[in-house]
Amino acid sequence: MVLLTWGMVFEKLRICSLPEFVRFIHDLQPLKKDPDVIVTDLHFGTIPVKLYQPKASTCTPRPGVVFYHGGGAIIGSLVTHHRVCCYLSKASDSVVLSVGYRMLPKYKFPVPVSDCIVATTHFLKSLDTYGVDPARVTVCGDSMGGEIAVVICQQLMNSPDLPRIRAQILVYAALQAVNFQYPSYQQNKSVPLLSWSFAFYCLCHYLDFSFSWEKTLLKGGHLPDNLWEKYRKWLGSENIPERFKKRGYRPMLRGSLNEDVYRKTSVVWDLMCTPLIAEDDIMSQLPEACIVSCEYDFLRDHSLLYKKRLEDLGVPVTWHHMEDGFHGVLMTFDMGFLHFPCSTRILNAITHFIKRL
Repeated sequence: MVLLTWGMVFEKLRICSLPEFVRFIHDLQPLKKDPDVIVTDLHFGTIPVKLYQPKASTCTPRPGVVFYHGGGAIIGSLVTHHRVCCYLSKASDSVVLSVGYRMLPKYKFPVPVSDCIVATTHFLKSLDTYGVDPARVTVCGDSMGGEIAVVICQQLMNSPDLPRIRAQILVYAALQAVNFQYPSYQQNKSVPLLSWSFAFYCLCHYLDFSFSWEKTLLKGGHLPDNLWEKYRKWLGSENIPERFKKRGYRPMLRGSLNEDVYRKTSVVWDLMCTPLIAEDDIMSQLPEACIVSCEYDFLRDHSLLYKKRLEDLGVPVTWHHMEDGFHGVLMTFDMGFLHFPCSTRILNAITHFIKRL
């Protein structure tokens, strides 16, 4: 939170943008080396990636994991999630590919997602080179990276020249930008590391929205009745289990339609922005999922909605809810006195899921 505050200050003084400042500080971190993991820096075209391979020899191909870091296209990089990827590779005996997609302030939607599609496609076509079993490739991401993982599954599911993705792993994923009236939005609007103010900052910069639309978006004034009635069955708060509505939730009435804001926010209906609204014939073909949600997360209810959609369509789901978890906790893994035990539990759950595939 201190970094974000200083980033805001530098941005207002026009010294540099908040994303540039935060990434500059994050990338100063020394990369911790693990003697049991080989880390290789590569480029797939112009896209930087890190490849993590267990050093131990093996006679058979290993599982593959393509990892997309989170951070709202502002925070996060190959450096910030290095410890996570290194641990996943070692603990699950997998080849992990971490994708360094382009980000804000220069690159807005859909550039980050497109970069990940390109990098993943390249990897899937080169599995033999990296000793990966084509029948055991998983996509994984936290926050915005979780959204990218879902989009990858949807976009590549019918590609005949690519191996089928075996599973998807989502950690407190951001999966929609349509409805802003969920219980978790009210309950956790001021919880670090993702408050409503920072989430809205990311949203406006990533999707090129105006900050003046905040009240309209919060009241649902960008949603015409016909579209809301079509997608409410998937996006409405009535789909959230009652146990998650007990902590200070008050249902809100939708505001009247602002047609100007509706027209200028039409990107939210794009599946690359809101994969949660994909039709049933797409959702039903998605691979098995491992979903991790955190109680003190602004985006908690996205995971609950996605879990319900998949389960309703018969897609196998393994769900882990961290009662003491918060958004961004995964980045504290192995950070000394900043380490939260919840981050280890999340990684162990993911590792167990990968190993049983």
